[in-house]
Amino acid sequence: MTSTTEAAPPAKKKSLLDKAVALASGPHGLWLLAVVSFAEASFFPIPPDPVLAAVVLAKRERFWLATAICTAASVLGGLAGYAIGFGLYETIGKSVVEFYHLQDAMLSFQQRFAEWGGWIIVAKGLTPIPFKLVTIASGVAELNLLTFVVSCAITRGARFLLVAWLFYAFGPQARAIIARHKLAMLIGGVLVVAAGFAAFALL
Repeated sequence: MTSTTEAAPPAKKKSLLDKAVALASGPHGLWLLAVVSFAEASFFPIPPDPVLAAVVLAKRERFWLATAICTAASVLGGLAGYAIGFGLYETIGKSVVEFYHLQDAMLSFQQRFAEWGGWIIVAKGLTPIPFKLVTIASGVAELNLLTFVVSCAITRGARFLLVAWLFYAFGPQARAIIARHKLAMLIGGVLVVAAGFAAFALL
């Protein structure tokens, strides 16, 4: 008798999005979010928004917890950036600024502190501008530390809450859109980061 057993179809290869969500849903997902959030505010160039989105997509019930961790870690990272600007600018901060060719932008940013104070952090923290440059500039300008912390908490909390809520409310739809337009999303992400650097340079 001839066997009618059919060969099992090959396993579908996981997309980058599926891998990111799988990592975010694992036991180290929130730790990864905290590390990226901290690093981005002090030296790392990539924003934590994609990791936050993946965490919320993986487990929607962690919406509030993920937002709180992302915000707290970003503020702590901001304090590290502030310390670099305040006491380590010549040894570390200056190298970061020169690496991105933002010497003139740094000077302009410091001058605006005299007029706007912490409000300049609130405004810039909601934009794609690299936040580490804001925190280092705050330290160089010796902005009041309490004002700095409160401003960072407000601006980062608002931004991350918006990102988390969008993926909490429209998670399935967002995941489907990302899956269909992976290349466009990747290019868009790169352009957002580039726009942030360009905007800071034009301050």
